[in-house]
Amino acid sequence: MGNLAENKGFTPMIAISPGETIKENMIFLGMKQEELAARLGITPKHLSNILNGSAPITYETALKLESVIGPSAQFWMNLETSYQLDKARLDRREEDNNEFEILKKIPYKKMSDLGWVKETSNKVERVKNTREFFAVGNLMLIQKSYAVVFRKHKQKKEIADLNVLAWLRKAQLEGITVEVGQFSRRKLKSLIPTFRELTMKELSEFYPEMKKLCAQCGVALVLVGYLSKTYICGATMWRKDTPILALSVRGKRADIFWFTFFHELAHLISHPKKEFHISYENEEDEADRMASNYLIPDKLYQKFVEEYPYKDKRTIVDYAHKIGIAPGILVGRLQHDKLIDYNYYNDLRPLLKIVN
Repeated sequence: MGNLAENKGFTPMIAISPGETIKENMIFLGMKQEELAARLGITPKHLSNILNGSAPITYETALKLESVIGPSAQFWMNLETSYQLDKARLDRREEDNNEFEILKKIPYKKMSDLGWVKETSNKVERVKNTREFFAVGNLMLIQKSYAVVFRKHKQKKEIADLNVLAWLRKAQLEGITVEVGQFSRRKLKSLIPTFRELTMKELSEFYPEMKKLCAQCGVALVLVGYLSKTYICGATMWRKDTPILALSVRGKRADIFWFTFFHELAHLISHPKKEFHISYENEEDEADRMASNYLIPDKLYQKFVEEYPYKDKRTIVDYAHKIGIAPGILVGRLQHDKLIDYNYYNDLRPLLKIVN
């Protein structure tokens, strides 16, 4: 089947009103419209609306038609039901065409590669699966249903809004399954030194631990595969009283991962309201400054830059270990501040492979 509105392979070209059958009977019986209206006990205007299909045949009218022109009330109700269904199918066919256009803008192949939706090349099945993913009755309702105010990125690159909404929906679906305690900003802030210590460990070690610690603070931490044209590094959103902290591993470097995590922590700690945030790459704001300070306190960073040969690799590693942070994070900050070239010491910035 090539159309979502099809029913057992049949889609009507037009919807024929029961009024056409009434007209045929009027001609056969030689009955004028005014006379039929009088015999049915309805106004000529109401009969006219029935004849042109703008007013439905009610149960009461069907019983009257049965007495006046036959054959049975059930016959007229069946015609009315078929007419209304055909109209709905035709309306739905137009909606289907609109949904197929929206489907073209949804990264279905990538979503299926990530396991978010079932793999299929059938566009009807894709629409159905996408509806279920977003929990909407029609793909045209996605943006209205997920109308969230988020900060636009500060780059010239064009964001694909439906890609962003798909990523956020997956983060939401993952987050609501995570069991967490009651949210506590105080407890979350107190764990910042512990999170810093985790930067020294491998992904397989630190992620389960950081997810556990977040859950103890009432935060659902999730990793969500990256979708193109979203440029999302991370996001914080709320589901009732539970914040969901989602990371995309954008950039796939450990220092970027950790910076994004601390950036999202900054939002949860510094914003008392249940606000929604998306972190895009290369943004500069208060949360960025807080994240930098959480990872490497400004005093320690300035001391390193002013008193140490900060371009020396061995010095970078030794100082990072001294202050209890992964060397790659110090390298990343030095690169960001343009104190060293972006090609320097990237071997200290390990690549991460997303896991769940």
